[in-house]
Amino acid sequence: MAKHWLITGVSSGLGRLLATKALARGDSVVGMSRSADALPDLRSRHADRLRIVAADLADQAAVRRAVDDAFAASGRIDVVVSNAGYGLLGAGEEASDRQVRDIVDVNLIGSIALIRAALPHLRRQGGGRIQQVSSEGGQIAYPAFGLYHATKWGIEGFVEAVAQEVAPFGIALTLVEPGPARTDFGGNLARTTPLPAYEATPAGQLRRSLEGEWVIKGDPDRMTDAMIRLADQDAPLPKRLVLGADAYTHVHDALKARLDELERQQAIALAADFTADELATLP
Repeated sequence: MAKHWLITGVSSGLGRLLATKALARGDSVVGMSRSADALPDLRSRHADRLRIVAADLADQAAVRRAVDDAFAASGRIDVVVSNAGYGLLGAGEEASDRQVRDIVDVNLIGSIALIRAALPHLRRQGGGRIQQVSSEGGQIAYPAFGLYHATKWGIEGFVEAVAQEVAPFGIALTLVEPGPARTDFGGNLARTTPLPAYEATPAGQLRRSLEGEWVIKGDPDRMTDAMIRLADQDAPLPKRLVLGADAYTHVHDALKARLDELERQQAIALAADFTADELATLP
């Protein structure tokens, strides 16, 4: 049975690929973009199954209106893909106040606004699925990407909590965590103004490595295939879908290191509680 999709960030990258594949298999797509003129080539070929709604993710009211319009036009949406976002390259100290505000508004608050706007519609229709595109950077952190990581770690916490809240309504949320992929993400990076003090630090070293030879193994085509398979998969769905060999290795190693550190601190953690005898005397 054909599915109905709502996809943000539909004008390029994973969002465009996902929309193209969904349309090719006979599904219907509402794409959200800052421009109502996005995807003219796909609109000309699939005028009956592709609709664009315009919204800036930094404008929460506009996001709510666009989501309302999408559900009104489709009648039902089976899969919401929160995909829009961008990266900011630079040490945390280097970022301007405006850069901090902008990336939080789009990547974190915009994604939260989208999910919150979709939930009443999904509840009324008896369920649905949300794929929140995060990143391997939602579980690990690189120097010079601290603000990007802040938004991804933030949306991961929000999605984990909301997934528990809405499961009784038949709504399932999955965090999609791609590693580096051959999209235009890197070309669209916002950048801080470098401070000389950081030139010889890990932040400066990573910044230089991105300007050199860096083999990116992630295939956007295979990643979007996995997202479509996830949309078709029977419940229960995974909480997270890690995509790419580098992402798997980096997340695996980071989680193991975090668990090892936690276990080394077990005695300290347990010693921070009241004892059973002390609790018995407390009001």
